[in-house]
Amino acid sequence: MTLNFDAAIASHVGLARSNNQDSGFSGAHLFFVADGMGGHAGGDVASATVTRFVADADATAKQFETAEDASEALRKHLLKANLKLAEKVEERPELSGLGTTFSGFFTVGNQLGVAHIGDSRLYLFRDGKLRQITSDHTFVQKLIDAGQITEDEARVHPRRSVLMRVLGDVDSRPLIDTEVLDAEAGDIYLLCSDGLCGYVDEKTITSELRRELGLQQTVDNLIDRTLEVGAPDNVTIALVRANAAPKPVAGELADTATLPVTKFVGSAARDGDDSALQTSTQRTRILSRRRRKVAPAPEAHFEPKVDEYLAELIAETKRRTWRRRAIWALGAMVAIALALSVIFVGYQWVQSRYYVGTDGVNVIIYQGIQADLGPISLNKEEENTSIPLGELGIYERIQVERTISANSLTEARDIVLRLSGGSE
Repeated sequence: MTLNFDAAIASHVGLARSNNQDSGFSGAHLFFVADGMGGHAGGDVASATVTRFVADADATAKQFETAEDASEALRKHLLKANLKLAEKVEERPELSGLGTTFSGFFTVGNQLGVAHIGDSRLYLFRDGKLRQITSDHTFVQKLIDAGQITEDEARVHPRRSVLMRVLGDVDSRPLIDTEVLDAEAGDIYLLCSDGLCGYVDEKTITSELRRELGLQQTVDNLIDRTLEVGAPDNVTIALVRANAAPKPVAGELADTATLPVTKFVGSAARDGDDSALQTSTQRTRILSRRRRKVAPAPEAHFEPKVDEYLAELIAETKRRTWRRRAIWALGAMVAIALALSVIFVGYQWVQSRYYVGTDGVNVIIYQGIQADLGPISLNKEEENTSIPLGELGIYERIQVERTISANSLTEARDIVLRLSGGSE
């Protein structure tokens, strides 16, 4: 039995941000979401650049013989998009540090060729149950996998937003997960940025999918759920359904919102065709309710002093002040001793460190660290490699300009050898 697929997609800016750094694409055979990072401009540029570049591959989908070929082609497209981001930073240095996640797939026959990097997610809804397919490339996911924290603890962890892998100007060949999924009639595949999964629990998502209201209505309802819980982040959601029956023809009843059309959303949307810029009546009501639910600040109150305790309190304050000064004096002496020890140990450590950098012309090996302590420089030139900076590749040049640390002179020389081997 041959399957065909229909889809719905939308993006919303959220409750707190002024711009949408998410992007998404729904095509004939290719579906994905991308969540940008790197500041107000950087996130927009990253997700839109990758989305526009990768979306062109939708036209080549019929050339794939297998889903394995499709997922590998998608991976290679993402690596090329990664180079595009590096070129953007080369042209506009103020975008340094930009990046984006990516989760998406090609449909090939009855299979999906998946590619994934970052913390956007792909879920499968089958037989009334929701299952996460992709694994987040985040610091907290590492802790979860190691059994250090729970899923609930991860939601409030202070480093929950730290990503371990993204597309961007930080790695010339980032590791991208690929896999092949077997699809069945009735499957619904949910692609989303963390604006959904970071704030709405899987039980609520499952409940909305079970209502079977149509793909576009379900996408809109899920976005509304993020607004109801006060999610401040951008949210982008795509639903892709596998169907056994042929697609509806003219004259038949159909959910026209889910017919296959090429659509961009978020920062990659064309001509302002972005559902993130549109606010429904329902969402307006939700925002109004959120404003009414804001908790008032605690009321001020007064506690009178008791006269008979005043003298004793003054005496006790003087005793505490004397004890505090004595402790401070002792602490100061201990601190000075520790500081001298730290300076001595630190100096020894600095002298054992090296890094590869540049004087603006050539690649240089420096002893020490790239820092100054007041007027005292903590580094000195150890070796001039005579390798011109301009002969290095884009990523190698960026790495050298940011400097590359080494634990020894031998290690620094090895780094220089690798750089010269990768130069253009």
